[in-house]
Amino acid sequence: MEELVQRAVARDVAAFSLLARQHQSKVRGLLLRLTRGNHALADDLAQETFLEAWRAIANFRGDSQFATWLYRIAYSRFLMGARKRKPDDQLDDWQGEAPSGEAGTHARIDLERAFAKLSPPESASLTLCFALGLSNTEAADALNMPLGTLKSHVLRGREKLKALLGGP
Repeated sequence: MEELVQRAVARDVAAFSLLARQHQSKVRGLLLRLTRGNHALADDLAQETFLEAWRAIANFRGDSQFATWLYRIAYSRFLMGARKRKPDDQLDDWQGEAPSGEAGTHARIDLERAFAKLSPPESASLTLCFALGLSNTEAADALNMPLGTLKSHVLRGREKLKALLGGP
């Protein structure tokens, strides 16, 4: 992976393309959670993320993992887009449909609906730490926030999810 990143930094299009393919589903997953299930918006933001990453690849210093750097760009793109959207476009309501099926599917839908009620920093913090497996330090770096702030968002987000889902 490190060799691919070095080649991409040297403006190797094929290397960057491979990196993008390796990370696109996780970046899109983070953005999908942040946009509260809005697939079209998440796809647009993911595309903007990779375009911005390509333009800025020469600035990647390797202080963090490449994935962490991408998540930071994705989160930044989300926040910039959120500032531009009209208040009625803020994605307050769940936009997905609940498919019929087994209990696991319903539990996932309930979780997604609960996530939609979290603030963007809480949602991003929980997604990076739990769904994507980043350490608290890596997630704080990706979100460009102090470690203590990230831990607060994780704690508050978990408490809100427990309350929303009726957990102990």
